[in-house]
Amino acid sequence: MAARAGEGHVLLVKKLYGLFLIILGSMLTAAGVSYASTGLTVFGILALIAGAILLVLKIMRRNEGNWIK
Repeated sequence: MAARAGEGHVLLVKKLYGLFLIILGSMLTAAGVSYASTGLTVFGILALIAGAILLVLKIMRRNEGNWIK
């Protein structure tokens, strides 16, 4: 349930970096759509995807031993 002793900082950094990427990706995607910039829109979508992947990996790692069998 709890993070292992040496992994507390790593999990926190992944969580914060994932949230940062989601916020940045949302802003870049909105700006790209607003200014009709395909490159900015694609970069924003990639940042959103990367942030979501980091959060999903963090959640999967936290719930590693809690799956119902």
